[in-house]
Amino acid sequence: MNPIYERSWDGRKAGTVKATVRSARAEDGAAILAIRNHAIEHSTALWTETPQTPAEGALWLAAHLERGSAFVAEAGGEVVGFAVYGPWRQYDGYRHTVENSVYVREGRHGLGVGSALMAVLVDAARDAGHHVMIAGIESGNEASVRLHERFGFRVVGVIPEVGTKFGRWLDLTLMRLAL
Repeated sequence: MNPIYERSWDGRKAGTVKATVRSARAEDGAAILAIRNHAIEHSTALWTETPQTPAEGALWLAAHLERGSAFVAEAGGEVVGFAVYGPWRQYDGYRHTVENSVYVREGRHGLGVGSALMAVLVDAARDAGHHVMIAGIESGNEASVRLHERFGFRVVGVIPEVGTKFGRWLDLTLMRLAL
């Protein structure tokens, strides 16, 4: 991995946390799985109510590791967040478009971890030759929308009631960044 993606981040405002973003490794799988499963169980960020098993999590992570598109943020010796990008659609006409995901461990939100991850993720996708990055965000997740806006993403559409979780219909906000 190019060391340009291993960066320290001490934020831009008071109350941020010093985090180092680096390429993810297979041994980060348990920490990443814990963050993903917490999001599955307690949020509308992932539109499933079925937590991943360790085997499913390992397969999911392996695909991102093979692509070089997975990153973690560490603070105080622990993984406090992760970010990945992957294919937006499977047809070859979409091969230059990727979709991102950024997740921060519970209790670490609002401390600059997501920004640190997003900065590295966008640079990595750009350096890999991708043309556009897409974000599909549950419309009520204002913090995620704001994070993406700070990095230049723009809302290109909202699809009402396209998903469901916790007994309610969810709207999907689509955001786009030209890389």
